[in-house]
Order: sequence, then structure tokens, then C-alpha cells
Amino acid sequence: MSIILSEIEVKVRKLIDAQHQLVEENRRLASENKALREENETLVNASRELHDKLNKTTIVNALGNNEEEIKEGRKLIKELIKEIDQCVSILNTKE
Repeated sequence: MSIILSEIEVKVRKLIDAQHQLVEENRRLASENKALREENETLVNASRELHDKLNKTTIVNALGNNEEEIKEGRKLIKELIKEIDQCVSILNTKE
């Protein structure tokens, strides 16, 4: 009878240890999840800002009459698009 109780006690201790490990892992994952959500929000905001900047630049360049201004505007737009693509790529890898 005492052998059976000892075996049960060992199994209960193992279950308690496993439960403690799972609780700790859950805390760690919750913390990581929170950090990733904050990073995602930051990247989404940066993407929105770049999108707004791009729209403003496009409007300004459409109003420009000088060929050099148009070339500079196009170059700037290409750079902004590249940045936006990088932000989108980062966001897609986080999901």
C-alpha cells in the first residue's frame, strides 16, 4: 500500500512541476505577445505616416512645372514606396 502511495506522490509532484513550468511559459508568451503587439502598432503607424507622406508628395509633384522637380519627386516617391514595402514586409513576417 505504501508503494502505491509513493508512486502516486511522485506522479503528483511531476504534475505540479509540469503545471509550474506551463504557468511560467504562459507568462513569458503573454509578455512576448504584448511586446509584438506594441511593435506591430508602431510599424502600422509608421506605415500610415509614410503613406500620408507619399500622398502629399505625389500631389506636390503633380503641381510642379519644372522637369527637375518632377524627377526629384519621382525619386522621392520611389524611395518612399521602398520604405513602405519594407514596412509591409516586416508586418507580414510578424503575422
